[in-house]
Amino acid sequence: MPKVLKADGMNKCIGCFTCMFICAGVNHQNHSLSQSAIKVKTKDGMQSNYKAVVCLACTGEPACYQACPTGALEKRAGGGVVFKEEKCISCRKCEAACIVGAVHYDEEHKLPVICKHCGVCTRFCPHDCLRMEEKEDVL
Repeated sequence: MPKVLKADGMNKCIGCFTCMFICAGVNHQNHSLSQSAIKVKTKDGMQSNYKAVVCLACTGEPACYQACPTGALEKRAGGGVVFKEEKCISCRKCEAACIVGAVHYDEEHKLPVICKHCGVCTRFCPHDCLRMEEKEDVL
């Protein structure tokens, strides 16, 4: 059964950015926070708790999928999309279409950074703020 990333334990987050570093390192062989698919931010300034901006694994017809003119985004089992770099023309329409701001654009490589729901961030979060949830195999 496919799994999707859930960031529902962010009340325990201390802002260490380990999830972001490991995502960028494993998925993009780079430790630049700009290449992480998950973004940890403060909710309301420096004195507040943290939130995670991450792909919600939309089902049906995800907005990013619909916006892509080249088929570089394909539906993923369980929700969300799979990014096909070779088909991408760097139009950034997927970034603009994501209503939660979870599609990030890597200016250096001129490509979107989209969560694969691989779960590597969950394994390295020292406070268990992130988890993987099983979803039905929907496309």
